[in-house]
Amino acid sequence: MRRLLLAITLAVAFLAVAYTMTGAPARSAGQSTPPAGESSSVIRFVKDPQMAPPLPDRDISGAVVSNANWTGKVVLVNFWATWCPPCREEVPELISLQRQFKDQLQIVGISEDDDTAANVSRFAKQWRINYPIVMATPEVISAYGGVPALPTTFVIDTQGRVVGKHAGLHPMDTYVLEIRALLGLPVEARIETFADTGQLFLKNAVNATELPGVNLTGLTPAQKKAALHRLNAESCTCGCTLTLSQCRVNDTECPVSGKIAEQVVKEVVHGIKPTRAPQTSKPPGV
Repeated sequence: MRRLLLAITLAVAFLAVAYTMTGAPARSAGQSTPPAGESSSVIRFVKDPQMAPPLPDRDISGAVVSNANWTGKVVLVNFWATWCPPCREEVPELISLQRQFKDQLQIVGISEDDDTAANVSRFAKQWRINYPIVMATPEVISAYGGVPALPTTFVIDTQGRVVGKHAGLHPMDTYVLEIRALLGLPVEARIETFADTGQLFLKNAVNATELPGVNLTGLTPAQKKAALHRLNAESCTCGCTLTLSQCRVNDTECPVSGKIAEQVVKEVVHGIKPTRAPQTSKPPGV
């Protein structure tokens, strides 16, 4: 079921006109990025970044994977699968990126394949992947917020903190700019920061004061507080297992969370008791 949902999500992400955290459109094969130095070149890192969740301590070859060896390096944690077409398109570019930055960068692939580690290892050897791959576990997926689409890459700074996230295919120039900036190298881009209200880790949707597709205008401060409390306490019934707030952040097109959120706001404004039994949802991990 998870593989089916991921396949649907990545297909939509691959075909839709999406935007990266740098403000550049997600690319299809052969699409170029704006020339360096244009005003559209913006790097966005999260304010007050959190430490990266731990990963399994062994890769698919049995070698030790230790973040103790990553001090001073930029790390890209790439969730992917061998059956995912966009992931397969991205692999050669990640190989090139690892080769380009050598010891200043560490890419780690997190395979969400249902297949065995041995088969993933054969794939890695065939494609000559030059970075470690570990098999995903429910704990790792949860710790990184659920990872609803493949590929998804988390950007970790030289201090081991998660500062960015990219879902879907993105130009390698995006990663080059971010890696150079985190290494203190010159970049022709403006660096901005933002508060994480669910863009990196869905659990931080609880900090959001506005939610995609939820009209909170006209509410008094008390009403807005009450509405947000309910949206963070009650779960969506679309099958995502997320709170209403998390679902709105995670899938802005979800008609179920949109309809329920609208009803919640209406009930709060008119002082109506909830028309449905409260349903709580356990937020994803870090």
